[in-house]
Amino acid sequence: MGRPVPGKEDPVALTINSRSIFVSLGIVLPEMNKLVILLFFCIPFFAEGQTDLLILKKRGKQVYTYTVGSGLAMKTIYNQWFEGMITDMRHDSIMISGQAFHYKEIAAIRLSHVNFSNTVLSAGMMVAGGGIFVLGAVNGLYRKDSSKDWYTTSGLITGAACLVGGYLLTKTRVTTCNVGRKYQIDYLVLNTNKK
Repeated sequence: MGRPVPGKEDPVALTINSRSIFVSLGIVLPEMNKLVILLFFCIPFFAEGQTDLLILKKRGKQVYTYTVGSGLAMKTIYNQWFEGMITDMRHDSIMISGQAFHYKEIAAIRLSHVNFSNTVLSAGMMVAGGGIFVLGAVNGLYRKDSSKDWYTTSGLITGAACLVGGYLLTKTRVTTCNVGRKYQIDYLVLNTNKK
């Protein structure tokens, strides 16, 4: 038949090899099944459960969930802002960078939404709006027009719309959720045997 081509194996040889593998597994698997089942039953005795959860709700619907390792920017009822990682949660208390707070001491939580529209697009709109005004002034100076003739009405409207629209888009980066009527905070205990 000739020499075998690399990368093209004989399908009959593969089938024979597969059969021998499955036959050998058939002998070993009944004993392995008992070990695997025993292992799965023993895992809960050695595994640790999830930590507690801090849930931010808006009108009863979940907005965000915080757990150990989550970043949190919060305002306390003492009018102080703290920002950091949640290092531990136990007994209705949250540890942020080593400082403990009861979850009822949180007056507000700041959520940040960073995306294309409120970073790149908003900056581009403000640059374009400013560029329209600068370009109108440069063209007016070049043509030696009086300053009242530098801008057209459409140029003023377009430049102002770009500046205001870009500024408003930057304001969507951060949302401050004041705890009270609209937002609530719930503390969910998942691990009851904490020390």
